[in-house]
Amino acid sequence: MTRQRILITGASSGLGEEMARRFAAKGRDLALCARRLERLETLKAELLAANPGITVAVRALDVTDHDAVTRVFGELTEELGGLDRVVVNAGLGKGAKIGTGRADANLATVQTNFVGALSQCEAAMTVFREQQSGHLVLVSSISADRGLPGAKAAYSATKAAVSSLGESLSAELSRSPIAVTTLLPGYVATDMSSKAGDDSKMTATLDEGVSAMVAAIEAERTRVALPGFKWKVIDVALRYLPASISAKLV
Repeated sequence: MTRQRILITGASSGLGEEMARRFAAKGRDLALCARRLERLETLKAELLAANPGITVAVRALDVTDHDAVTRVFGELTEELGGLDRVVVNAGLGKGAKIGTGRADANLATVQTNFVGALSQCEAAMTVFREQQSGHLVLVSSISADRGLPGAKAAYSATKAAVSSLGESLSAELSRSPIAVTTLLPGYVATDMSSKAGDDSKMTATLDEGVSAMVAAIEAERTRVALPGFKWKVIDVALRYLPASISAKLV
């Protein structure tokens, strides 16, 4: 099945921006959301110049504003004549050691990465249930597999929540015409990854990471760690090895 009309949040940079380029090159119509509208307008112009046969709609959106998420998803559904796929991608990588006076950073990450993701799922699933079709894609992280220490504690907790939400929806909708995919990227070269201090030796290029993500999305895989075999191994190790061993991997 070709999912022609695709909505992507967090599309002004990083993984979301590059996914937009890949799907545009495949001739898909796009609805792109992010807080930075000027960057979306620039991206829209680029995509239409390279792919003049497609439609690109853009909206400024703060995913922590539930009413705005509902409104914007509704507007974009009407503008594109429906939605075939929604990629819940918007996220923050801010964080601090818990109890060190930076609760604001941790709470902002939780609000964006999980509460915002839930708002997006509510809005997307409302459209899909009405249409009786659709593909929901949740961008989680390999950090969902095990709680990470220090400044990444809140971030890993949000991604565990996103993965759990994906599992719940996959189970609920397994016999329905609505598909659910949960992606667990490892280290991929983005501004967020750079600021998080991810190990450069383990970091895939943006091209490698997004190529793997788009392939998994198009195949409508239920749950996949990526890119490459090494992250599948790490995924299994973090989930199933005893804590005394897996703790040495994080």
